[in-house]
Amino acid sequence: MSKSNQVEERQIIETVLSYCESGDTHLQRDVMKIPVAEYTDPNQLRREMDILFRQFPIIVGHVSQLPASGTFFTHDATGVPMLITRNRDGAIKAFLNVCRHRGARVEHQACGKANTFSCPYHSWTYNLDGGLRGVPKDANFGDIDKAELGLVELPAFERNGLIWVRPSTSATPVDIDAWLAPMAEQLESLDLQSHVVFKEWAVPREMNWHIALEGFQEQYHFCSAHKNTACAAYLDNQGVFLNQYPHVRHSVPLAGIEKLKEQPSDEWSYRKNFMTQNYLFPCNFVQVMTDHVYIHTIIPTGQTSCIFQCLMLIPKAADTEKAQKYWQANYNVVQQVFDEDFVIGESIQAGLNTGANEHFTIGRFESGLQMARQSLNDALAGHLKV
Repeated sequence: MSKSNQVEERQIIETVLSYCESGDTHLQRDVMKIPVAEYTDPNQLRREMDILFRQFPIIVGHVSQLPASGTFFTHDATGVPMLITRNRDGAIKAFLNVCRHRGARVEHQACGKANTFSCPYHSWTYNLDGGLRGVPKDANFGDIDKAELGLVELPAFERNGLIWVRPSTSATPVDIDAWLAPMAEQLESLDLQSHVVFKEWAVPREMNWHIALEGFQEQYHFCSAHKNTACAAYLDNQGVFLNQYPHVRHSVPLAGIEKLKEQPSDEWSYRKNFMTQNYLFPCNFVQVMTDHVYIHTIIPTGQTSCIFQCLMLIPKAADTEKAQKYWQANYNVVQQVFDEDFVIGESIQAGLNTGANEHFTIGRFESGLQMARQSLNDALAGHLKV
């Protein structure tokens, strides 16, 4: 871990301990009001899809899902059919999963291993770099230039054990290192490249995607929504938020952290005493528990629906019965907590079009939500670009 990250985490602990003593919490300068129309206006959703989910990189997987040359997986949740693979040189490649002949889907399997990809319609075949390798009866196509008819490539990156793709082509390059720089030290400290996937799942939900997103951006709701689950595990609404624009680091202290007052500060362990919810603009969270990590992705599928995708990463394969039971128990707990959030989220969706609210009022201690909303608004206004 870098020295600056250690300093940052020590300062977070000091801040939380001061909150414990004073009863204070992290506060924004003002209350924020969000028009309910931002959840219900079809034009708003179209702008969000065109900008947030086309122009910015999102996490689509973990490197362990592409362990060798030719391994691949497909990704469709953004509405853009994508094929992600590892080429013969070991580099991550992403393509539109669309044949250049007549537009059919090239790869139908969710994941697998292949030396080439062949369209099922007319068997046009592509190599692992997306190049057009074979065209049956190619003489009938005249002077065809195969170099111009490879799969359309998308910007793809492998960083900190995660796979990022921008789901659109553009002449504007993506500087992924500059984009992740505000969160780089935190991500590097997790050593996610050495982790493996224990569980992967996706849940469709009947709620606007912002509702699902916002459930991760404050802890004001913990002891109401999770009174019999998460409430007892964490301090009530005394987290620390760091605005790493356009991303946000949210440190949620575990109950019992006050014992650190009795220890020398050079013996403090940050991770053993926090859950950290790292928001990575526009739709990802790297949720760090004391000994494992969740990668969340929230994507709209309609005005009143979204899909919640999750990877549960563990430090090493669960190759014993004891390990299996331990990680399964952790998975069961988080599923219960998420279900509590989703039930409430769907009830919010049911009330959106009633006219009961013209705007939502975001309190001063709902800091992560306020910070993230500013980034989202800036992007939609054209002030934030990758």
